[in-house]
Amino acid sequence: MPRTSVSSGTTWEELAGYCRAVRVGDVIHVSGTTATGPQGLVGGDDPAAQAAYALDKIEAAMRSLGGALEDVVRTRVYVSNIRHWEAVARVHGQRFAHIRPANTLIEARLVGPEYLVEIEAEAIVGSAEK
Repeated sequence: MPRTSVSSGTTWEELAGYCRAVRVGDVIHVSGTTATGPQGLVGGDDPAAQAAYALDKIEAAMRSLGGALEDVVRTRVYVSNIRHWEAVARVHGQRFAHIRPANTLIEARLVGPEYLVEIEAEAIVGSAEK
């Protein structure tokens, strides 16, 4: 099966040897995604804003590989402080209310103290209910 990938251009991708997302067949895997934009961190100390930006990046990566947010079947959400779980979960809930993928939320140390949330996703293209 052909393998297609997409990069978002963050410095970490080159440094650590990975890409934003990979598609093999009908499956798309999106790497852990933080609120890193071209100018650095987006969302400041607001976990909801960081989660929304990370989900925007995930959606863009999916679309560039022929998928859609509606194809997501699994997400994993990592928060640097468990006190942020509800703010982040609400953003996830807004974006996935009608999709309802399997999900896990974990407290974890992230790449830096300013990063409050990281999200990864898996999708099966064409799996969305019509």
